[in-house]
Amino acid sequence: MNDFIIQPDLAEIARGLGPTARAFSGKTVLITGGRGFLGRYFTETFAYLNERVLNEPCRVLAMDNLITAGAAGARTRAFLGYKFIKHDVVEPFAPGERVDFILHAAGIASPHYYRAYPLETLEVAVQGTKRMLELARQSSARMLFFSSSEIYGNPDPRFVPTPETYRGSVSCLGPRACYDESKRLGETLCEIFHAKHGVSVSIVRPFNVYGPGMQENDYRVLPNFASRIKGGLPVSVYGGGGQTRTFCYVTDAINGFLRALVRGRSAEAYNVGNPTPEVSMQDLVRRIESVLGRRVGLKKVPYPSSYPADEPLKRCPDITKAEKTLGYRPSVTLDEGLRRFLSWSDSAYTGRQKP
Repeated sequence: MNDFIIQPDLAEIARGLGPTARAFSGKTVLITGGRGFLGRYFTETFAYLNERVLNEPCRVLAMDNLITAGAAGARTRAFLGYKFIKHDVVEPFAPGERVDFILHAAGIASPHYYRAYPLETLEVAVQGTKRMLELARQSSARMLFFSSSEIYGNPDPRFVPTPETYRGSVSCLGPRACYDESKRLGETLCEIFHAKHGVSVSIVRPFNVYGPGMQENDYRVLPNFASRIKGGLPVSVYGGGGQTRTFCYVTDAINGFLRALVRGRSAEAYNVGNPTPEVSMQDLVRRIESVLGRRVGLKKVPYPSSYPADEPLKRCPDITKAEKTLGYRPSVTLDEGLRRFLSWSDSAYTGRQKP
């Protein structure tokens, strides 16, 4: 078993899916971004379902160009029915076999990396999405497009928690536009392919998913914190530390994503995250100290030049639609999720995050 997976997490995902898992029996699933954080969790989830749950195993095709997969992506194990395809999703692709489900999870989601790869970030969410929609049309496959909570921009406080009906407020010329706007256009492509060609495609907007397997150099908040804790350093909070977020442990997120793939309405979007608790970055540090049972310290620092400006001040999902339509209900508390993640990162991280 891969060293990033906590074995009980897989059983937790399977229990959470319940009868929904049966939809994958004997089917072929294509995962783009198959060596990324989510892609590797999907792969291990299907391996577990094959071994413990499904009457007939599913086949898994994992595609990745390995641009941001890092060393962690190289450690993904193979299993019966698994095939890795090194390929850039923006280029033409023919799987050579029938595909029943497409999880289009390829993307550059860390602000540090989409600042470094702006064109690649845009292309994977637009051209890559169009390629996968064309494949879904040809194969009569059911597809899930991974959008982002960032399409909401910095929401009006009146719309926090934020429902899917909120149209967002982002700048097409801002430093985050390559990510935000390309995800918005990706959603538009999904709607067009459904309306014009009848493609069965649903959309998810993830909110701050975290867990074991996040690379130490991911540069998002929890890997940043965990790396500094491992190195015996106080954690660094950008700006004043008053930004608020909610965090969704990866097992709950995978459950929501797979439910949306199987049961989501076509050309509709679903928030997937945990709506509580909404915490500031300073409060997050205090929670981490409580989980660890010791003081870690906090240092406020300016935003680095590599971090895109215009960071949303608040991000919290309204998941009413996913609850009612998909039966999605996150169950892992923030304190429990932090305990699992920090226990894993203490053994996996070096404490020497690259600048």
